[in-house]
Amino acid sequence: MLSWRSLGVALLMAMLAGCASREHPPRQPPVVVSESTWRKVDSDIVAASKEATRQTTNYARDVMLEWMGLVYQRTDTDFIPWFSGYWTQQWLTMRVAWYRLNAGEEKDPAVDRLAIYLQEQYHDRVLEPVAREIDPDRVMEKAMKFYVWLLGELLRKIPPRYGVPLDQFERRLKGIPAIALGPPPTHVASVHQIIHSEPIDELPAYGALIARIRTTSGSARTWRSDADISPVVRRTSKRLMTELATSSASSVISMAVGRAVGSVISLGVAGISAMMREDERPEMEALLRKSLNAAFKEKWSDLMWSPDTGVLAGVYYLSGQIEGNLARKRALSSRFEPVPRRAPMPGG
Repeated sequence: MLSWRSLGVALLMAMLAGCASREHPPRQPPVVVSESTWRKVDSDIVAASKEATRQTTNYARDVMLEWMGLVYQRTDTDFIPWFSGYWTQQWLTMRVAWYRLNAGEEKDPAVDRLAIYLQEQYHDRVLEPVAREIDPDRVMEKAMKFYVWLLGELLRKIPPRYGVPLDQFERRLKGIPAIALGPPPTHVASVHQIIHSEPIDELPAYGALIARIRTTSGSARTWRSDADISPVVRRTSKRLMTELATSSASSVISMAVGRAVGSVISLGVAGISAMMREDERPEMEALLRKSLNAAFKEKWSDLMWSPDTGVLAGVYYLSGQIEGNLARKRALSSRFEPVPRRAPMPGG
């Protein structure tokens, strides 16, 4: 009978023999991706960016058309009736007279000051209420986030298409700048960073890009608070000043008691004139509506399509960086590719 010591030795030998006979699987060599494949990958990244831009543009255009409809509607139901009303016209006439009293030697001060007043009224009566439903500034941010999300979804389909290992593909994305606002270095971000940052609002480079667009003159936020209705404003202001200047009562009183008192008393004359024009109100409103819509349509086009200040400014920046950097990389690699050898000509 075997002793316990002999049995233990036998078991140990068997275990060692099993370990020695077990074969380790051979290590797989790293996948080498050819330059021609990388060129195809880069081309697909550009195509993904273009497709994300196209779909984001459709989204932003639909939202901004809805926004424009709301502005037209509120202009028609609130601002125009207020502007053309008898008491508003009388009040505007009083303001013009007051501006003229304090004008001094300034050129067209009444026109400019009345323009500011009406801009404020348009903001308070039209743009601000509409912005509580659809805010162009928020549309700009949502468009950027939609572009980044869709770009990430499209990029995930590229590695399996060419058999590129995921880690190599991600290294490729890390080498493509998407935001380049540095210094500081935190204001620089790669494609990999923007599609993997959750939430993207916490990415410093993204925040810097948002801040730059918002502070640019003519941006969605700036335009919302300063809609340009000045052509209509200037015509209205000049008309009111003409009525004050050409009123016979105003002229006689001004000559008799002086400019200041005469201008104030002429308000009554202007009020009577406004009352007499009440039957012309429909025509006045039609002209005002036409002028406002024409000015607004032009501004909407800038707000929608401007590459620096429109609601797609952030999308244009990101796509421009990505596509531009890949185009430069491709041009650089083509420049330094070896010239293919040619067979020598007979007798050469």
